[in-house]
Amino acid sequence: MKKLILGLLTLGLFACASEESTDNSSDNSKNAFEAFSLSNLDTTASPCENFYQYAVGGWLKDNPIPSTESRWSSFNVVNDSNNLKLRNILDEFSAGDFEKGSMEQQLGDFYAAALDSAHCDELGVKPLEAEMQKIDAIDSKDALIKVLAEQKAIGVNSLFGIYIGQDDKNSEQYITHVYQSGLGLPDRDYYLKSDEKSTEIQEGYKAYMIKVLGMAGMTETEALTNEIYGIENYLASKSMSREDRRIPENTYNKFMYDELEKSVSNLNWSEFFSTVGLSDVDNVIVGQPDFFYAVNKAIDSISLDSWKIYMKWRLLDSYASSLSSDFVNASFEFYGKTLSGSKELKPRWKRALSMVNGNAGQLLGKAFVKEHFSEEAKAEVGQMVENLRAVFKERIMALEWMSDETKEKALEKLASFNKKIGYPDKWRSYEGLEVSSDNLVQNLMNAKRFNFAYSMNKLGKPVDKDEWFMSPQTVNAYYSSSKNEIVFPAGILQAPFYSYEADDAINYGGIGAVIGHEFTHGFDDQGSKYDANGNLKNWWTEDDRSRFEKRANLVVEQFNGYEPLDSLFVNGKLTLGENIADLGGATLAYYALLKEVEGNEPEDIDGFNYKQRFFLGWAQVWHMNMTDEELRKRVATDPHSPGNYRVIGPLSNMNEFAEAFGCVQGDQMVQADSVKAVIW
Repeated sequence: MKKLILGLLTLGLFACASEESTDNSSDNSKNAFEAFSLSNLDTTASPCENFYQYAVGGWLKDNPIPSTESRWSSFNVVNDSNNLKLRNILDEFSAGDFEKGSMEQQLGDFYAAALDSAHCDELGVKPLEAEMQKIDAIDSKDALIKVLAEQKAIGVNSLFGIYIGQDDKNSEQYITHVYQSGLGLPDRDYYLKSDEKSTEIQEGYKAYMIKVLGMAGMTETEALTNEIYGIENYLASKSMSREDRRIPENTYNKFMYDELEKSVSNLNWSEFFSTVGLSDVDNVIVGQPDFFYAVNKAIDSISLDSWKIYMKWRLLDSYASSLSSDFVNASFEFYGKTLSGSKELKPRWKRALSMVNGNAGQLLGKAFVKEHFSEEAKAEVGQMVENLRAVFKERIMALEWMSDETKEKALEKLASFNKKIGYPDKWRSYEGLEVSSDNLVQNLMNAKRFNFAYSMNKLGKPVDKDEWFMSPQTVNAYYSSSKNEIVFPAGILQAPFYSYEADDAINYGGIGAVIGHEFTHGFDDQGSKYDANGNLKNWWTEDDRSRFEKRANLVVEQFNGYEPLDSLFVNGKLTLGENIADLGGATLAYYALLKEVEGNEPEDIDGFNYKQRFFLGWAQVWHMNMTDEELRKRVATDPHSPGNYRVIGPLSNMNEFAEAFGCVQGDQMVQADSVKAVIW
């Protein structure tokens, strides 16, 4: 699941679905629903040697990756189901004649323009001409900074980024954040590594660059590519690693405005902030100061002409997938095939839907929940949240390794958790967003400017406690450290995560463990540094923190040993927060299930008792096939471990799992006591 730390969402997985019944007239309906299909199983595998293969090996065999995808999982299945529902909504809106400015007109025209590939082909690169001309007109460093700021508003990933978010040490107010950015490859290490696979990707990126620059009418594209790649390589070499960015103290660097002006003087901050729509900026959180010091030097040492071609490239790369077919295909050849291993472009309607969803997600979500959300699901999942909170409280109180002083603070934080389920109580307004049915790129720019202004306008205003950072149709969930809240959009409240018709064991193994996962994020290696009010403030005794980190390090070492591809290992430090959350989530949900059925133990279903079905429910959430290319990319960039290790890893630390399936010391699914990780 996703976790919101320092105002930025970490990467997460997509999700899966099936139609769910809202008939709650009889508990017998839960017995008729096939919550876990026996066809998922691979009974040639032993549950005590490889539970992932045993539990979902049949599904993996029967569900190869579609040619348009780089992975296929429960998340993709649910997402596909949601997409069909969203498509029906957009088809209706795009075919009708609605009042200008209405939800139906905005969404319908956006979708219609995105579907019109013929018009996009006719326009070619023309939609970017005005932005290209702005870059051509740059004649000074100050003019460069002004255009850079204008690019922020239209979503161009050039040089560095900016957003308005909560102050990590004063969660009651917003503050300006700036952070490292400006790369075309997924991570700094893609530039810095020199192994065969990395070199192949680097050359593929350069070839893509040469092709797109040529299609945009430029000459001497190989020389231009070398200039651009040289700038990006420099930025990569000065960027903070993902592992180091996971440490909140590393990225909380508060500068007074005057101090920022002096230390990064080649960036005209007055011009920059004014152009992005900010005034009276007193303080700035600089995520990676060393990066900005390096940028400061580069503004002088790199020629203005080189910066201009770099900015043109960042514009072209950002919009290539929305231009004519030749640009779309070039973008897919690199990002889709080379980087991710997909074989074919997604159908136009799916790409069009993604553009609408990515730029007007909450507006589309408002239409989605009107037709496709069960209030019964909201009520039942809400009760499950409280059940898990109660279990977590009991477990904190019983911890032998934590002192009473720290327990008191932990319980205070747990009690303060806010929960949001389904959709926002207060919908965001899209009044003023201009959308037409005949200009896709203009619609994208308008939407990005609209959303950027929405972010910038937060500065100086009270923190909006009602705001959501995911749209309701999203198949995911998240924890916000600054708000100390857990959020479960309507999109994830579907099988295999949750169904009203499923037995309790499967639901607790699915959405129950997801709930526990998000709760645990508040107490993982990052979230545990934030107090009950969402402030980055230590509430641990020194000895308790040391004991926690010693236990967490067992998780690091365990996952460092997993090798998904030859000589490619999971990064235990990068994935630590998610791995702790998986372990905690499964544990909390298991004991919440025991309390749920206490005094009324369920009968076996399909030969499995309820404890075994709980673990089968967790496994089916993570069944996933993935291309080698996508797997390699995710190991480098994703704070989540690959799906199989999200099952094998936490369960092999749980005595409860071993007891359920009769596993013993020496089995692969049983960690030795000396290295077994037990935290929450």
